[in-house]
Amino acid sequence: MTAAEPPVPATSSTAGEPAQRRRRDAAETRQLLLDAARQRFARDGYAATTVRDIADDAGVNVALISRYFTSKEGLFEACLRAAGDELRRTTGQTPADRVPEAIARHIADLGAAGLSSQLSLLLRSSGDAGADEIRRGVLVRSSEQLAAARGWRPGEPGSEQLLLRAQMALAAGIGVAVLRSSIRLEPLSSATEEDLVGPLRDLVDALLPRTDG
Repeated sequence: MTAAEPPVPATSSTAGEPAQRRRRDAAETRQLLLDAARQRFARDGYAATTVRDIADDAGVNVALISRYFTSKEGLFEACLRAAGDELRRTTGQTPADRVPEAIARHIADLGAAGLSSQLSLLLRSSGDAGADEIRRGVLVRSSEQLAAARGWRPGEPGSEQLLLRAQMALAAGIGVAVLRSSIRLEPLSSATEEDLVGPLRDLVDALLPRTDG
């Protein structure tokens, strides 16, 4: 069983809360903060969001942000890492010959129910140089993971070209999701997953041919 959080001095955020609400375990509280922060950062942007906003949305003491994430920047980085994990989960455990289809299904799903808050985080300018550097790092790692799933190894002949192709596939996927959910471009917006998987598989296969034999 996960231990309950240590007590936090009562503030306006906690004084009126029931005892059981204040005694959430650490993992649950951390996830509550991540969920609240992702929604706030996606909707209001990094600069306009305060740690008090996030804590209030999560229903926890603002001091817990420092405890679990060190700072607002640390929380933002954790949110972006979660967005990057979405793509890494798609390719990380997938056999190489099925990577294009897995990526295609993931891309098709991204725009199915509106632009996700995680994807919005990767697209929206934060107005903060440090936060934008974190975003860039997440996208770099995601494209490296995508390239590695098709045989990319750093420093090997042709590695830069394959990484470029992976970044192009990533950009194409994000573009499809945006046109489907935000722009509502038809017939792309109304296309089913099965409508999209074939063409997207062809696109990924063309951009990312296998290089590992």
